[in-house]
Amino acid sequence: MKVEIWSDIACPWCYVGKARFEKALAAFPHRDRVEVVHRSFELDPGRAKGDVQPVLTMLTRKYGMSEAQAQAGEENLGAQAAAEGLDYRTRDRDHGNTFDMHRLLHLAKEQGRQDELIQRLYRANFAEERSVFSEGDERLVELAVEAGLEAEDARKVLADPTAYADEVRTDEREAAELGANGVPFFVLDRKYGVSGAQPAEVFTEALTQAWGERSPLKLIDEGGAQACGPDGCAVPQQ
Repeated sequence: MKVEIWSDIACPWCYVGKARFEKALAAFPHRDRVEVVHRSFELDPGRAKGDVQPVLTMLTRKYGMSEAQAQAGEENLGAQAAAEGLDYRTRDRDHGNTFDMHRLLHLAKEQGRQDELIQRLYRANFAEERSVFSEGDERLVELAVEAGLEAEDARKVLADPTAYADEVRTDEREAAELGANGVPFFVLDRKYGVSGAQPAEVFTEALTQAWGERSPLKLIDEGGAQACGPDGCAVPQQ
């Protein structure tokens, strides 16, 4: 079974939702047969790469809330994260463009290190003092290396703005086609969608239902067709 997760590094509920999903997946009896793929989604795609601002400033301007309301929301998120065993800085975080991070995640996918990189980016953004937005490309290279990628590979991607750009845009188009207007958004075998950072119990139910409703292979065999097998290939006799 394949589970695709659309998310953004700037999304705190994606950070929390990933932990809740993984809790459900860890207890799922068929977890070894579940493939998890992370897909790209930008919450703020129009933001310029160098446009970095405090999270509270972004929240007050984008959603029209007061600074006190924004801070209360961050405190609530911190409590939700702590309940899942996650560290979360409720103050002095910043916000910026995540497009380059998504491009690196596609590189990581090719090298089998996608989950390691997205988790490292989440932790850097939500739990650590150093910014993933304002320190330049070398900060992202550093995080990529910590996730198991080669520094030179990461630098090449970041130096070429076209590298994996189409892959990111394809993910985003597919999200729109599937009706995802927010993240996290989980899609199970392209049959079931789970929106938001649901409790682990909801993910358990979704995994169980999707697994149970997998369609068995329907074999079309009119008989007599030639095929190859473990014992060799049938050769028509004259």
